Amino acid sequence: MPQWEKLYESPIGYRAEMVRIALESNNIPTVVLNKKDSSYLFGHFEVYVYHEHVIQALIVMEQSNIE
Repeated sequence: MPQWEKLYESPIGYRAEMVRIALESNNIPTVVLNKKDSSYLFGHFEVYVYHEHVIQALIVMEQSNIE
């Protein structure tokens, strides 16, 4: 079973989605977890990739100028 690793974290949902889109357009399986509390509006969004795709994902993020 593949192990997921957190690659990116942001308090802003659309930034996490931008990362997801960039990675998936490069055939890197991606999951976004919403850890924002709906009652109090604090928390963050996390982007996860498979362990074996971490280096490739970091390269894609760097080439896409995603911080």
